[in-house]
Amino acid sequence: MKKRALLFVLCALTAAFGCLNPAAACTSAVVSGKVTPDGRPLLWKNRDTDYLRNHVAYVKGEKYDFIADVNSDNFPGLKEAWIGTNSAGFALMNTQSYNLVDVKEGEERGAANGRIIYRALEVCATVEEFRHFLDTIAKPSLIEANFGVIDARGGAAMFEVDYHRYVMYDANDPKDAPHGYIARTNFSLTGEVNQGAGYVRYMEAEQVLMKASATGGITPQGIFNDLSRSFHNCMLDIDLKSGDYNRPKASGWFVDQDFISRNSTSCSVVVQGVKPGENAELTTMWALLGYPPTGVALPLWVKDASRLLPSMVCFSKADAAAPLSASSLRLAGRVFCYHQGMGTDRYLNWERLYSPSKGDGYMTRLAPVEAEVFRRTMPLLEGWRAQGGIDVKEMQRLYQELAEPIMSAYKQLVEEGW
Repeated sequence: MKKRALLFVLCALTAAFGCLNPAAACTSAVVSGKVTPDGRPLLWKNRDTDYLRNHVAYVKGEKYDFIADVNSDNFPGLKEAWIGTNSAGFALMNTQSYNLVDVKEGEERGAANGRIIYRALEVCATVEEFRHFLDTIAKPSLIEANFGVIDARGGAAMFEVDYHRYVMYDANDPKDAPHGYIARTNFSLTGEVNQGAGYVRYMEAEQVLMKASATGGITPQGIFNDLSRSFHNCMLDIDLKSGDYNRPKASGWFVDQDFISRNSTSCSVVVQGVKPGENAELTTMWALLGYPPTGVALPLWVKDASRLLPSMVCFSKADAAAPLSASSLRLAGRVFCYHQGMGTDRYLNWERLYSPSKGDGYMTRLAPVEAEVFRRTMPLLEGWRAQGGIDVKEMQRLYQELAEPIMSAYKQLVEEGW
């Protein structure tokens, strides 16, 4: 009873003051191919932002074409991207840091972060080229971020970047990454100690990744299931998925505080790179648009994206976002449905999201849909790797085959109205 009472007090406090947390508060990791089952590097980002409506855009770049997650509200008016991959197999993302720069009053933190990703995807092919890019851009750069990078040569690194300098951490170097991965949230190791944000989320990501790296189990599907949709809070030592917070044991409600997936999460993306010597076009961007627990991941490729990128992830005027983003956010709105005074939007209708005993929670219902996406995709991807490139007709057919069950699942959940 005392533990439950303490949790109640903590939850009440976080509900009251949670609005003070930074909105641009992401969780991410760069993973060396040395600790993945297939030897391919991974780049992951759970994106938290005020711009919840997102889509995937194709850009014909100056040197390299790319696909990236962008804000539906202001793209392409603002040439900003938040995670993406290009035709050279180079992939880049950021998390906002809050302890590298003492910003002036009225100054936007990391004002150039999104522009840097957009530009680098146009002109960079490797980790080293991105390093040179950072060396040559004008200073002060208006950057305050942790940038995660992978490339088609097996490169995998994290850069902590401020207005004038950067520090690089190599995920392939045991001195920088003893377990083969580098996780970051919203502080930098080279920044002011115990300042910034996201320490609890960082501890959670470290805990999950360390165990997975030891068993060679860091995969895109595993990241989505165990990180993107994590409801474990290591500070409180609770896991909502335990069943202790569902009815009849509890009310079925909880407070959204320091979980990796939050009501401010707009997408989760995993870029799966290639082995050295493999065709860079096989780099796969697994994009989950919207709130991850009500989202479904979809594989995307840069090849022929100008004409074949599936409409599910592209901007729709009717939705003011990608249809997948809008569908996921519509369900998320039913999860965060209590609006009675300040801070109450942090209350999470957990029973509606996850109800394994009844089998009718949104996350429970959508899990087999995403599992089918991976089941259909992986044999094709393995075949393309064996033959040295993507079969465009098979890719187009895959996009078409995945669209119907995904959108039908959303349609059914929306129409049920609970």
